[in-house]
Amino acid sequence: MPGFRAEHSPRAVTWPNLRFVTVHPVQWLRQHDRGFAALRRAARAAIVMPALFALSTQVIGNSSIATFAAFGSFAVLLLVDFGGPMHERLQSQAAMGLAGAVLVALGTLAGQNPWLAAAVMGLVAFTVLFAGVVSSVLAGAAPALLLAFILPVATKAPIAQIPDRLAGWGLAAVTSLFAVALLWPAPAREPLRGPSSQACQALARRLRADVDYRMQPDDVAVAEAHMQAVVDANAAVAALHAAFLATPYRPTGLSTPARTLVRLVDEINWLNTVVVKTSPMHRHHPVIQSALTVKLAAADVLSVGDEVLGGRSEVAHLSAAVQTLHDALGAMERDATHSLPVRRIPAANRVAAPGSDAGEDDSVEIISSLDPTFRAQELSFAVSEIAANIERTVLAERRNWLQRLTGQQPRGLTGTLAAAQERAVAHLERHSVWLHNSVRGAIALAVAIFVANRTGVQHSFWVVLGTLSVLRSNALNTGQNILRGMLGTAIGVAAGAGLLVAIGTNIVALWLVLPVAILIAGVAPAAISFAAGQAGFTLTLVILYNVIAPTGWRVGLVRVEDVAIGGAVSLAVGVLFWPRGAGSALGLALADSYTDSVRYLARAVQYGVSRCAQPPAQPGRAEQGPADPLEPPLAESLLAAAASRRLDDTFRTYLAERGPKPVPVAEITGLLTGVASVRLAADAVVDLWQRDGAADPGDRDAARQELLNSAASVQTWFDRFADGLSGAARIPEPAPHDTDSDGRLIDAVRRDLSSADGNATATAVRVIWTGDHLDAVRRLEDALVGPARAAVDRGGVTKRTWVWWWREGTLH
Repeated sequence: MPGFRAEHSPRAVTWPNLRFVTVHPVQWLRQHDRGFAALRRAARAAIVMPALFALSTQVIGNSSIATFAAFGSFAVLLLVDFGGPMHERLQSQAAMGLAGAVLVALGTLAGQNPWLAAAVMGLVAFTVLFAGVVSSVLAGAAPALLLAFILPVATKAPIAQIPDRLAGWGLAAVTSLFAVALLWPAPAREPLRGPSSQACQALARRLRADVDYRMQPDDVAVAEAHMQAVVDANAAVAALHAAFLATPYRPTGLSTPARTLVRLVDEINWLNTVVVKTSPMHRHHPVIQSALTVKLAAADVLSVGDEVLGGRSEVAHLSAAVQTLHDALGAMERDATHSLPVRRIPAANRVAAPGSDAGEDDSVEIISSLDPTFRAQELSFAVSEIAANIERTVLAERRNWLQRLTGQQPRGLTGTLAAAQERAVAHLERHSVWLHNSVRGAIALAVAIFVANRTGVQHSFWVVLGTLSVLRSNALNTGQNILRGMLGTAIGVAAGAGLLVAIGTNIVALWLVLPVAILIAGVAPAAISFAAGQAGFTLTLVILYNVIAPTGWRVGLVRVEDVAIGGAVSLAVGVLFWPRGAGSALGLALADSYTDSVRYLARAVQYGVSRCAQPPAQPGRAEQGPADPLEPPLAESLLAAAASRRLDDTFRTYLAERGPKPVPVAEITGLLTGVASVRLAADAVVDLWQRDGAADPGDRDAARQELLNSAASVQTWFDRFADGLSGAARIPEPAPHDTDSDGRLIDAVRRDLSSADGNATATAVRVIWTGDHLDAVRRLEDALVGPARAAVDRGGVTKRTWVWWWREGTLH
């Protein structure tokens, strides 16, 4: 048409002095509702909820059944979206239905007395909310399970109505199974599998490119290919980490494959760090062929791991590749013992390493000669761990129904109940944000039930639901949500009033617009905003209550009052209990993680040096006690893993909280990566000494003492660093490298752990590699101090944050 100019999507339309942009509705929804997940849930609810409501009111003629069928459908179809294969989704849906039935009966019984109702509400709320630490499945089901209890406990009825209420809930639960399976079934969602597979393949290409560049450093094409491989590997690992942090809780359930897949994230992140450190050395340094062979074997393992995760190869092929890697590692260790110059080289005959002083002690030469082999050993450990978890994932998926039923696990994994207990115990700690949120939620809901009963409001259920809807992890976000909730509710009341004015009391018309209102209520929170979701839900309630009995738009005003009461309860509890939320707990969580991880590292070194002790005269187990140095440090490993899990949940809550982030997320992510690096370095030390064979001859006392001193020095610095993160002290300066300690360690190895022919023993090489692991952790200090000081200096809820809330936060 003349006067218009159109461009491709989004379409720009120009009128003589006016330009505006139009976007196709489907494209807009795709941008705001990834994978149409919210639309899928809303569409199912829009079909099932009115159908069950009609069945209960028009055919069965029972209002209790109708109420619980309608709100039950809302809970199990709109508030929950399980992932994974279809059979796992249906199992989770059925389990949620059974648990909800128990809560419906319990809520009806508790609702007979206001004091009992409040007490049981608090207990149930804490149990349901805290159980979310066990798995993402339970965390995702928490809103629906809470609704299953809130509805009966807040609507007092005779105990004789329990069967009717259970019938309504049962209708919703059973119908939800068919809806999930048949009505627009969602594809299986495994957010970590694809990114993990792609990261493995990208890192494999990076390793091969490293070897090519090391062998042909002057070839321009090889150099460009290497640079591109580095970029691709970093991007793939970053994508995996982003997928891991994209959900409000750890994307892992209690199923064995889910537990093993989530372990890959830290391991692949650490591997990428290891790969960066194993980048090609200076061209003038000698090529150690055995180390390059290990690197190529590790690349093959990662490539096969990618194929196994993608279903394009068998586990047997992965096992064969891992065995090849271990053979290459063994050959490299033997080569290292023969090539290590343990004899002191006269200064006149010594060839200085590039950039070094020819008069320096030959410890520099010895450490330089072992550095490539140490990096290859570190790489081999990381890749082997990744391969082991990929193998466990696939083997767990291929178990038959009897093996699953009896709880048989792949080797190296604990059972489901043990894993659940381990995760729950990890959060029974006073700094746990998940524990804080569970306690806060339990108190808020209990107070809401009591206030609603004592004030005699018309719909107690709405008060408690309002409390649940707006309560967040800190007082700032709770206050914002109260304003948004009130605004959305008012808009919903206005929309309902306009609708009722237009169609009057025409029941047929109300039935026709009910599915549309449910659809809007389901899509709006994800695609638009929390306030839009509250508006859609209020409109649905106005229509629903007018279908039951024409009451006009004034029922919406009652909801405004009830939401205001519920919001006031939430705000009061939010101010009284941990009002600053995850922001104030993040430093403490980081401090605990570093403290426990470095304690694990020190204990791993103690285990290693005990393994290299002289064989005779070890006291009995009863005399050694629980801290037997000859036993792997399992307890310390579990404590470090638990602290890391609490840190991850704290960080996710911090990301989910609205408002400005005083500390850039990238800096905090660097601190989290440091925790994983320390913990996995300890794993590597344990693995190094567990593979130790027969004891070599020689006096080990001097070498052992140097390692213990180095470990104590590293532990002391990280303990001070943890004190700084918690606010108890200043962040310390990085410790200077103790070159004298390196020299003493080399002298001890050379003097006491050389074989008759003058070569190093295998124990000597492991001693030096253990020192290298400690040195790798020490080198983290330089990278951690800057982000840590930024976090401490800019952390906390500042005045600027409160100004942001009032000026901008309430508008979004």
